[in-house]
Amino acid sequence: MKISAIKTYPINVGQGSQLVVKVETESGIYGYGASGLSTRELAVIGAIEHFKSFLIGRDARQIEALWQEMYRSQYFEGGRVLTAAISAIDIALYDILAKSLHVPVYQLLGGKVRDYVECFASLRFSNLEELIAKSKALVAQGWKVIRLFPAVYELSKTKALFEPRVSVALLAEYMVKLRAEIGSEIVIGLDYHHRLTIPETVSFVKKMPPGTLDFLEEPIRDESPSAYEALRKMVDIPFAIGEEMSSKWQIMPYIERNITQFVRVDVCNIGGLTEAKKVAAMAETHYIDIMPHNPLGPICTAASIHLAAACSNVCWLEEINTTIEPAGTNDPSFYPEQPILDGTKYKISDKPGLGVEFNEAKAKEQTFKPIEVPKLHRTDGSFTNW
Repeated sequence: MKISAIKTYPINVGQGSQLVVKVETESGIYGYGASGLSTRELAVIGAIEHFKSFLIGRDARQIEALWQEMYRSQYFEGGRVLTAAISAIDIALYDILAKSLHVPVYQLLGGKVRDYVECFASLRFSNLEELIAKSKALVAQGWKVIRLFPAVYELSKTKALFEPRVSVALLAEYMVKLRAEIGSEIVIGLDYHHRLTIPETVSFVKKMPPGTLDFLEEPIRDESPSAYEALRKMVDIPFAIGEEMSSKWQIMPYIERNITQFVRVDVCNIGGLTEAKKVAAMAETHYIDIMPHNPLGPICTAASIHLAAACSNVCWLEEINTTIEPAGTNDPSFYPEQPILDGTKYKISDKPGLGVEFNEAKAKEQTFKPIEVPKLHRTDGSFTNW
């Protein structure tokens, strides 16, 4: 079953952009994958063009061997651009192999250990009233876990002003009020999107009573495990780290040194299902649950569901398309067949492959426009992380 073509489809869909990759074989069976490097799709396409030169004509069933060759076939191995490209191709190869065997992808990963995957609702807010109203609406619909993504910077004149100390004081107050409004049973997490420093993070945590937050996601950047380790010793809120990481080697110190309590593995960035399964196994040895990062579309969702189906150490899958706040990234005109959210969970499907179909004709009709995330800056004009 030799690879005959690898096609790339960058698209604008919903509130974001995606890169869908199709791998075709001489037998007629094809598979879909997706790259998780949002807003840098053109760079990933360039990497895939390099991979094509030695992947065309190869046996699509040799997934581990092809992964190793893609990762090690250049002197400068690894990095987010290359592993995002590897991820998309790797997921597509699993889709192909599972279809050829008439089984769902999770059977290739050891079979399912659960009947459904529970999700957390990702909630974006700009002010306290919006935060409380949306949170109460989610709770009324049965959501037990809410992960917050603050976008208070959008209220500034430039819609891009972010002062860390102002944010820390404001959000700490918001979190205390939210907890009082929705009670103690609901799990609350906050994604600070690596916008803080160590002392700013400590100040934020110390401004809230214990039990206000159940986990804090990405408060600082992840390049330095020792910096995160120092922060870990200063605060007692569980961390959720890993969505930016592009290999098992990069995430290893966070697991082995127990710096993080949840691993936010991104199957479309880490190196596909091949690498994500290994990361999950590493986390399991330290009694750490994975909490898959899922900010893209149905291909990423489906791949994450199959990963979660076959791993015992999974807590929640990210869901960005709720009825309260739909991101539109699962547009059925692009994805006529895709996983369907059942309340707050995804049931494990027995459809062959990933269980996703993609409208290539619609993608070809669209003129892709690369998008940029907000360029956050401080009052003095210096830039900070989005």
